[in-house]
Parts: sequence; structure tokens; C-alpha cells
Amino acid sequence: MTTDLPPLPDGVDALLRSVGAPPRLVAHLALVHEVAERIADFCADQGLEFDREAVRYGAATHDIGKAVHPEELSAPGSAHEPAGHALLLAHGVPERLARFARDHANWGGPGVTVEDLLVSLADKVWKDKRVRDLEDLVVERLAAATGREPWEAFLALDDLLTRIGEDAPRRLAVQARYPVRTGRN
Repeated sequence: MTTDLPPLPDGVDALLRSVGAPPRLVAHLALVHEVAERIADFCADQGLEFDREAVRYGAATHDIGKAVHPEELSAPGSAHEPAGHALLLAHGVPERLARFARDHANWGGPGVTVEDLLVSLADKVWKDKRVRDLEDLVVERLAAATGREPWEAFLALDDLLTRIGEDAPRRLAVQARYPVRTGRN
């Protein structure tokens, strides 16, 4: 869809075109996906086991419901979450991948997977928003996977998130170059 944005996983560009995703949404998804890749690389290097394909796809489609609710591109709202889940299912995306659209803002409940946490974390930290309880959950998973003390896992994750946050102004500027609406909206 665009040439100056980080690449999205196979098939996601076509999916976004088919649902009429506004340019701002495409930019947001590409930038969050880029951050998710960095977080996933770090976590894999730390020895954390997770479904990388799910994290990649989840980050690249988590806000797809904003194609149905474009007002939520510039104002708060959560109507895009169930709408995105339904949209992905309607386009043949399996539940294991479609769920991120519905659940990316809910990381504190039962049954939350490490994949859920990583997609949620990428969606926050791409713009340098730090959410302590979310980060603590990731630290717990990292510490358990590596056998490191939680404080050691925290320092390593904090260092990564700080570096990612330092590039947030560039990502926000890139996203801002894209219009919120298409000619069809």
C-alpha cells in the first residue's frame, strides 16, 4: 500500500486494501508491527518461547476495526475492537490471529498469553507510552523463561523499551503524514 513504511506480513496489505483502511491506519499498523518485531527479537534472544507469527500478525492487524470506526483514529474509543475481530473472521482469518483485534487492550485477565502481552506492549511503546502493569507481566514471563531474577529481566526490558521510546517522535511524525480518511470515507 505504501512504500515508505515498514513492511507488513504477507497478505496484510491486501487485507487492509480490501477493508478500505485509511492511510493513517495503515501507517499505524506498520509502525506498531515494526516495534513488535524488535520486541519479539529481544524476547526470542532472551529465550522466551512464543508464536512469533501470531505476534507479527496481531501487531499488524490489531486496530483493523478502525476501518469500520475511523473516528477512533483521532479520538478514544473501543468500538473498533469487536468490529475488528468480526472483520478479520469474516475475511477468513483464524481465531488464533483474529483475537488480537478484540483483545489487544485487555492484558490483565485470565488466559492472557505471552503473545497477547507482546502485541499490547508494542501498541503502547511505539509512541513511548509506558504501562507499568503490562511491563511487569512481560517481566514475569521473561524471568520465568530465563531463570533470571525479575529485576534482571526488568532492567533488560526497560533498556529495550527506552531505546524504542527514543525513536517515538520519528514514528509519530511518520504516522502524522498520512490522512485519517480516504476519499471513500
